[in-house]
Amino acid sequence: MKNYRILIALGVFAAVLFAMIAPASAKTISNSGTYFGTNVSVPENEEVKGDVTVIGGEADIDGRIDGDLNIIGGTLHRGPNAVITGDVNDFGGNVAAYVPFMANSRMEHERHDLMLWLTYSVIVLLAFLLFPVRVRTALDRIEHHPGLSAAVGVLALVAVFPIMILLLVSFIGWPLIPVEILAIFAALLIGHAALSMLIGRRLYELILPRTTPSPIAALILGLIVVSAAGIVPVLGPLVMCLVWLVGLGAAILAFVRETHFMGPAAHAAGAPGSARPPIGGPPMHV
Repeated sequence: MKNYRILIALGVFAAVLFAMIAPASAKTISNSGTYFGTNVSVPENEEVKGDVTVIGGEADIDGRIDGDLNIIGGTLHRGPNAVITGDVNDFGGNVAAYVPFMANSRMEHERHDLMLWLTYSVIVLLAFLLFPVRVRTALDRIEHHPGLSAAVGVLALVAVFPIMILLLVSFIGWPLIPVEILAIFAALLIGHAALSMLIGRRLYELILPRTTPSPIAALILGLIVVSAAGIVPVLGPLVMCLVWLVGLGAAILAFVRETHFMGPAAHAAGAPGSARPPIGGPPMHV
């Protein structure tokens, strides 16, 4: 149940964030309701019965609203003939007044970057929900074989284009090119989810050392941290390259039995990663 609450909260947060950073459209309304990322207007001599809530947009009121008007992350323009019988609640005002980078010439660029990171994080979360076992196995590989994961990621990235060229030259391998691309993309998502979950779990344990976070809670916290690092102008691309390389290698190793790259002798000798207890955390409920 807690996992579903987290998913619902994430969905609401994503919807509100999208509405606040996406370019708002314009709409003339005659009905009550909630409007996300829309500039609404009530013209003169128009009457709206009921409450109106505008999230991430402007409200241009010249007519009558028989109810409350709620503005979240937007601005209210009230004409001389406007009549609002209920309460007017303005939560936060214009976002640009509180977020400096949204008020300068780079506003659209920053909005675009934020939307990309939000969309990618949601896709990573979906990848975890679709492949929870592979993500947990990739997490194990990162924890106990970080160097090997990075090396496999580099080798896989180098081998992508030669393999694609061989498939292209062979003609009969053409249908496998999209399969290769999808496989690499899926591996990147699985590895990103695993590394984000590891980061989130470590931070969670630092904040609440006696509490074991659920996998989704650790993943969401890790995605926030990784996304914040990725937005940094100079350091961000380097961090993301490292995340993708290590994650790619870990995802590939997640499909390989540990004895294949550690050797049965290492397992018998009790090498790191052998005979380990299951990965910590509560049971998987997604």
